[in-house]
Amino acid sequence: MDIDSFVQTATVYAIPVLFAISLHEAAHGFVARYFGDPTAAEAGRLTINPLKHIDPFGTILLPLVLALVHLPPLGFAKPVPVDYGRLRNPKKQMAFVAAAGPAANFVMGLAWMVLWIVLIQVFHFTQDDFFIKMAEAGWMVNAAMFVFNLIPLPPLDGGRIVTGILPMSLARPYARIERYSMWVFIGLILAMQFGLLNGFLIRGMYMVHVIWQTLVYPLQLLFT
Repeated sequence: MDIDSFVQTATVYAIPVLFAISLHEAAHGFVARYFGDPTAAEAGRLTINPLKHIDPFGTILLPLVLALVHLPPLGFAKPVPVDYGRLRNPKKQMAFVAAAGPAANFVMGLAWMVLWIVLIQVFHFTQDDFFIKMAEAGWMVNAAMFVFNLIPLPPLDGGRIVTGILPMSLARPYARIERYSMWVFIGLILAMQFGLLNGFLIRGMYMVHVIWQTLVYPLQLLFT
């Protein structure tokens, strides 16, 4: 890919990736505070300011590299600190804290699709316009993050949701997988590179896209 294409791709994806990752992390902190853990608030991480959440590799470099090799542009931010011991009911509520991140991505993806409809049908933007491409990148990034983070392996949110649901006798050994977080993440990236996860991710993103299309259909009728 030439430098012009690289810059164009980086520009289109920059805002969607930054806010998808930042709001994902902030959502964890807000729900943790709701259930009694103010750790993220005390650390100044309850904000949608991307500068508070950026990890140079996970937030910027990794998503760009994945996008350039035509893989879902996944990434990660600096994790919001959560002290599960400060939750009022740690075993049960950790699942809600974990689910908050993917839920934020679902809502953001829906918002990007609403923006796309408004730009197309109200302001008559064309498919080649920059903001149309950004809106499309926005729902694709959030769909990818939603599906990827629900993979049931710690340290992903799906793994923590499973840990919160399992009986304690199974939850403890399952949670120990999180000790090997970096290896789990590297393994998942390699699985995508060799096509082992692509079917799951693509089908999952397609299902999320269909749900969003169903939800915005009344809006499309309104503007038609």
